[in-house]
Amino acid sequence: MTSIQRYLLAVILASLSLPVLAAGENDIKDNDFNPVNTGVTTLSITPDARGSAMGNLGAATDPDMNSQFWNPSKYAFAYSTGGLSISYTPWLRKIVNDIFLANLAGYWKLGSGDNQALSASFRYFSLGEVSMSDYGTGDGGVMQTINPYEFAIDVGYSRKLSEKFSMGVVLRYILSDLSYEDAYSGETNTAASAFGADISGYFVTYPMVGRNECQFSWGFDISNIGSKVSYDHGATYAFLPTNLRLGTNFMFPLADYHSLSLGLDLNKLLVPTKPRLKDYEDTPEGQAEYDEALEKWETMSPITGIFKSFSDAPGGFAEELKEINVSFGAEYAYNQQFFVRAGYNYENASKGGRSYFAFGAGFSLNVVQLDASYMLATAQSSPLDQTLRFTLTFDMDGLRDLLGKRRR
Repeated sequence: MTSIQRYLLAVILASLSLPVLAAGENDIKDNDFNPVNTGVTTLSITPDARGSAMGNLGAATDPDMNSQFWNPSKYAFAYSTGGLSISYTPWLRKIVNDIFLANLAGYWKLGSGDNQALSASFRYFSLGEVSMSDYGTGDGGVMQTINPYEFAIDVGYSRKLSEKFSMGVVLRYILSDLSYEDAYSGETNTAASAFGADISGYFVTYPMVGRNECQFSWGFDISNIGSKVSYDHGATYAFLPTNLRLGTNFMFPLADYHSLSLGLDLNKLLVPTKPRLKDYEDTPEGQAEYDEALEKWETMSPITGIFKSFSDAPGGFAEELKEINVSFGAEYAYNQQFFVRAGYNYENASKGGRSYFAFGAGFSLNVVQLDASYMLATAQSSPLDQTLRFTLTFDMDGLRDLLGKRRR
């Protein structure tokens, strides 16, 4: 297998694991296109239908079974004793038909004071089957087939620190297996593993607007604070997609049994921008300065990278602002049994251009709730266009009540 083929395979694997670029580079100047690069990018993909239907938000929405991804500190304010959620997302179906994200999440309230909760989740991203062919010999035969995948398993703990505020922590193990072996040289691309942690907070209050009691909340979540990953025996390393999420949500009643929630989330990757040679070409010592900057980036610790990420963009503060993704959405609920949702996610074109509208609906019984969402990308050529998500959740209080009635 030639080096070009190995390069193409790496590009294919990277493109499948990334949330794919929706706006073409032709839409912006080459010097402006500068996305933040990370490893294990599938950790940033929204797993559940509710959050994705509202434009990819959930830092301050009502607690649900999938709060582990959005803001695990919300579990301390969950209404039910416990619950379990299963989500499935066929990914990039406009390109291939065997890539998917599966997610299992749940929580359980601890003690009798209803002040703390234990939570956990498991996410598995399959990149399907990849056949590696040898065109160097002229026959183009399939030499080997690989099944790359990534998964993450985590546990969390959340607790109320007051009647209105809670905090939570999560510990996570991550494995990214994109490994393959070159049949000619014997070189291998190995699986990468890492450890990460999340820190989050959630505040909720109930102000009176006119004669109606409303709900106002805000929250934050810093996710995937952890070690780097390497696919080549430690020769090079990639940062985890450490992310800062800030959000707010306001819910108000429309009439009896009817309510409307409006939410806003801001997201920024806390990952330093990788130096580009083009930014150093105008100086006599450009190559040397670039090499020095690249070495500092490659050896930078993840914690240093978090602080560096606020001030290292080549375009200064204006470019730092472009790294902030904006999500806003709404959820209409009837008697907490029927839900309609819509939202919009915006990402600057120079940072990836993954902007899209989202829609969804849900139906809840005492025990089971089914949610679905649909993504409509602003660029028709986007592989993310027409992405569907499905989530099935089980409420433990409802199940216990149902079993109790049957026994009687």
